[in-house]
Amino acid sequence: MQIFVLGLLGPVIDQNFYYAGLKYTSPTFSCAMSNMLPAMTFIMAVIFRMEKIDLKKVRCQAKIAGTALSVAGAMLMTLYKGPLVEMIWSEHIHPKKSYVTDTTGTTDKDWFKGSILLIIATLAWAALFVLQSHTLKTYKNHQLSLTTLICFMGTLQAIVVTFVMEHDMSAWQIGWDMNLLAAAYAGIVTSSISYYVQGLVIKKRGPVFATAFSPLMMIVVAIMGSFILAEKIFLGGIVGSVLIVIGLYSVLWGKHKEALDEKRGGNNSDDEIPEAIKHVTTNGNPMSTMEIVEREEEEEEDIESQKTEVNKLHSSLQISKPATNPDQKA
Repeated sequence: MQIFVLGLLGPVIDQNFYYAGLKYTSPTFSCAMSNMLPAMTFIMAVIFRMEKIDLKKVRCQAKIAGTALSVAGAMLMTLYKGPLVEMIWSEHIHPKKSYVTDTTGTTDKDWFKGSILLIIATLAWAALFVLQSHTLKTYKNHQLSLTTLICFMGTLQAIVVTFVMEHDMSAWQIGWDMNLLAAAYAGIVTSSISYYVQGLVIKKRGPVFATAFSPLMMIVVAIMGSFILAEKIFLGGIVGSVLIVIGLYSVLWGKHKEALDEKRGGNNSDDEIPEAIKHVTTNGNPMSTMEIVEREEEEEEDIESQKTEVNKLHSSLQISKPATNPDQKA
């Protein structure tokens, strides 16, 4: 049942709704809308208790702030253009012509419809990450088999959906052109390789860490568009990219601190915001948090020094111990 739902969420709902939304809007808007993925995944992970939230922990605050900052940066890249920034390589590669598709003829009704489709696709994508994290507990040593089963189940479901929704048989014709390349790339890279790699990452770091890299897609699109399509880069895109990188590293720092806490046994007082500690006194005088920490460090150093002295004494006793005479033993 989990594999059936994974095939439905990924290859069927996510890809079909995303392509439909891309048709009604534009590539830039669709790419920016997908950057809501970390926020959606983080919220769903909190709802299903896969992520623990403690606002007193600095690492939790970093994950929340980083997620919000990444989404804000992605939205800024689309909603605010600003002045044009001339790139040096753009003048030499495509000095006069831009190859970016113009979508100004799209109506407001179609744009709203495409936005709803993109939101549904992103929500399905986030649900895929969360469910895949749970399914990996069963297939923790068989990620390739799980990827194969998801793609196979999704293919069967997509065939059924296509027969129901598409009545023109000419839609199944694929020639040796860009349509074949697009279909092969979507099947091999965005489905097979993507599901397998994200499964490995989810197994190691969880679903939120895996989706934290999705905002980088906007930066890659901007750079490749400038090189290949001579797409114009504006100041808003650069500022948004900086915000995405800052938010991304904030999330990664929070996940890194969380991983260190799990290795050390969970509760880590270093990540918690210090609070006033009452009723802790020494010689009738209240102690501050720093004094308590310093005293604990001194006690740990004393214990380590005592262990070192015991080891030295034990080794010296072994060296000074007389050897046994074989004749006496006989």
